[in-house]
Amino acid sequence: MIAILGISAFYHDSAASLLIDGEIVAAAQEERFTRKKHDSSYPVNAIDYCLSEVGLSLEQVDYIVFYDKPYLKFERLLKTYIAFAPKGLHSFIMAMSIWLREKLFLKNMLIKEMKKVDSNFNSNKLMFGEHHFSHAASAFFASPFEEAVVVTLDGVGEWATTTVAIGKGHELNIVKEIHFPHSLGLLYSAFTYYTGFRVNSGEYKVMGLAPYGEPKYKELILDKLIDLKEDGSFRLDQSYFNYAVGLTMVNQKFAKLFGEPIRKPDTDKLTQFHMDIAASIQAVTEEVVLTMTRSLANEYNIPNLCMAGGVALNCVANGKILRDKAFKDIWIQPASGDAGGALGAALALWHKELNKPRKVNLNDSMRGSYLGPLYTIHKKKLKKNYQNVVQYFIQLTKKI
Repeated sequence: MIAILGISAFYHDSAASLLIDGEIVAAAQEERFTRKKHDSSYPVNAIDYCLSEVGLSLEQVDYIVFYDKPYLKFERLLKTYIAFAPKGLHSFIMAMSIWLREKLFLKNMLIKEMKKVDSNFNSNKLMFGEHHFSHAASAFFASPFEEAVVVTLDGVGEWATTTVAIGKGHELNIVKEIHFPHSLGLLYSAFTYYTGFRVNSGEYKVMGLAPYGEPKYKELILDKLIDLKEDGSFRLDQSYFNYAVGLTMVNQKFAKLFGEPIRKPDTDKLTQFHMDIAASIQAVTEEVVLTMTRSLANEYNIPNLCMAGGVALNCVANGKILRDKAFKDIWIQPASGDAGGALGAALALWHKELNKPRKVNLNDSMRGSYLGPLYTIHKKKLKKNYQNVVQYFIQLTKKI
């Protein structure tokens, strides 16, 4: 028996997953235990749950794999500040203090946490995967496809913001990448910030706001902010953004382009303008992903598509891809965000590093995503709730 524990932590959406001989047996997000939304702390509760599900101790785990490579992220941070220098000095000082104090020594932090549970923890068990490969692995290896094109889209991993991989059997290889600062995820997050919502958690609000508006600014976005190519690749005009070296997502040039200031969430009301802005960036996002998936379908002639990464949580865009029929079948990792990276890192280690064969599960290797703790409802309470619902609908029909 080979047990692999996957972990994502310290950025947002910390989680843990457990594989036994390549089979997904447990996975959970830390926020479900701490009740802190998007909890980024070391997922001690999620790890404890995964191990308890099969009665294992930490010392019995063969491999522990983290979902990305902190040193590559640090390299990207340094090279970005050098490229934009002397801009962003204040942001650079703040970022360096955090990295030098915490994230640069993340391996030591992980080992320290492990030794709290197992004083004899062998640090050779600890391994690191690449962020977007973890996303891609979470999508393809858990999918019901023997072969597929795999697209990952998010804000940024180490360097990549978008990748295309080809999966076949237990092989998965990234064949194309778009690198930071050009990012569809960060473009969407820029509009999340502009409309007054919190980046990395409020994007779903922009998606939900979009149907109430008209995409009046779609062409303006495509003309000024993003240069979209025929194959779906793109570049962003960085003169409108501040995320590369600043403390905000957009600058005043961005606000001037649309004619309204950045919305202050505590004082400024949502208006029709914000609804139209939301509709516009949603329409642009859909056009980008559709352009990309159509091109990939023609290029590789593979009928199946898998997706993961934060942008793959945009269910409206996913619906457009499905109805477009460029690909015959699509499968999207339910935990497409960083939480799912814990699972992808473990699957990548099993199939890629250990070179283990893959048995495609045509039903659902994710078990309907019911991979966390089991909750039961008391029968008497359930009966009472059912009676209350019935009475409610009886009263409602009388009013009608």
